[in-house]
Amino acid sequence: MPPIVPATDGIDPNALRVLVTGFGPFDKYKANPSWLAVKPLHNTVLYTDPPTDPVLPNDQTAMITDEMEDLLRRPQQIHITALEVPVTYQAVLSITPGLHARPPVLPRPSDPTLAIPPPPANGYDFIFHVGVAGRGPLRIERLGHKNGYRMKDKDGEYAPIVHLPKDPLNDIAELELQRMERMLGPPHGLQGPNHGPEVPEVVDIPPPPNRGFGKGYEQFADELSTEIDVPKLVVHLKENGIDQVYSSMDAGHYLCDFIFYCSLAEAKRGIAPQEKFKERSLSPPKSTPVLFLHVPPVDQPLSTEQVTDAIQRIILYVCGRLHQPARPEGHPVTPPAVAD
Repeated sequence: MPPIVPATDGIDPNALRVLVTGFGPFDKYKANPSWLAVKPLHNTVLYTDPPTDPVLPNDQTAMITDEMEDLLRRPQQIHITALEVPVTYQAVLSITPGLHARPPVLPRPSDPTLAIPPPPANGYDFIFHVGVAGRGPLRIERLGHKNGYRMKDKDGEYAPIVHLPKDPLNDIAELELQRMERMLGPPHGLQGPNHGPEVPEVVDIPPPPNRGFGKGYEQFADELSTEIDVPKLVVHLKENGIDQVYSSMDAGHYLCDFIFYCSLAEAKRGIAPQEKFKERSLSPPKSTPVLFLHVPPVDQPLSTEQVTDAIQRIILYVCGRLHQPARPEGHPVTPPAVAD
């Protein structure tokens, strides 16, 4: 397990900045298992392994100073900020866009011991959401859903109603059905009070309204996928001793799915060039990578410490592949974790 190291010496200006969110109390969870696992990582640092053979710029005119070479050989610091998010749709909609702003805007934590370090001006390098599911292994989600949120949140509120565009084929079928009913009349033996037994009244029960993301999210697809290569990540975790983990295509259409989709959409909305890696000759990703991890209740079967360890290992894996150096021709390239 990577050691939990408090950021007592401040934040390296070249550090990769990671934001990890967990959810607050709800239902039977007075202390949400996701927050129990995330909270110990607040204002801590991890370090990636330094490259054994750092690749220097392939520019014959470039002057490589000892300071630049030392920077390339130095372990990369990763600074982690943790944030607790209330289990309500309104909280997700009000908080998540700020997480992707440049600079990010985070709410003031209710716990004064969890003061938020100054966010990075160019935005977080990786945003990682964690939530609780049922008993079983860890589940790394691959996509979030725009619609289909039918369950109430902690405050008894629903997600916003979203009016979906009508399907013209369904409208044609409905009109044809009405035309046939007019032609054929009521069924035989049900001719009304003047012509036989009374026709039973048919009450149409309208379907429940669709709920999810409406105004402001019209341009985004019904499903959004993470850019992180989740299958490769799962293989990496299993090879490193974390067997209780698998990938998932269904984040559940509740608050976990809701924040995942919202965060993926805001990452796409907030694509902007990042300047902080120029001194390392590194290329920023297309957008801020976003990931969601479902964790089980405590000790069902994983302990809080085991979940925290898995979160750290996922952060190390993703951050180790976020910014790949430009390599000279013919130099082998390590496959990145971010899918094309």
